[in-house]
Amino acid sequence: MESFAEYILNENNYLRKIEIAYYLHKKTNIFFDKSVICKAELARRFVETMDLDVDENLIITACLLYASKKTMDPTNFEKFKFYAKDGAKYLSQVGFDDRFCRICEGVNRYSGLEPREPESDILEIVDNLGVLLLNKEDNSSYNIGQAMQILINEKLKDVPNRYINEFKEFIYKEEGVTV
Repeated sequence: MESFAEYILNENNYLRKIEIAYYLHKKTNIFFDKSVICKAELARRFVETMDLDVDENLIITACLLYASKKTMDPTNFEKFKFYAKDGAKYLSQVGFDDRFCRICEGVNRYSGLEPREPESDILEIVDNLGVLLLNKEDNSSYNIGQAMQILINEKLKDVPNRYINEFKEFIYKEEGVTV
């Protein structure tokens, strides 16, 4: 019998893959909301539009699952800080290999994984931008130009991200916004 990891990774239909993640959420209470779908779609379009030399299926699956142990309690910063590491441990338990788990854990830099997987840089960009674009109860969203300025000048200012220039070009192609 195949593992959950094999099951979702072998699913090539994008919408079906989202549905599988949604049902995992229903069954196990992993984190899954509209932001997960938004970030996965952003990553999918980025990889396709820019013809990046990465496995699109792997990126989409990672986008759907990297936040599996994310907490919605903003007052518990320690738990929030390490949700990606906790999520990677969980993903390992449901059958994902070490590289996939490293990709997911690398969405933020709190665990200090080095060297970083290239796909982690894509997750990092879409995660940070997604937070800025989506309305939340505690703040309003930014428009794409504002969000890109914050992403470049604050969120990723002092971190090497191998895809940031391609992402700027992607946003220009998609939205006509120059950063």
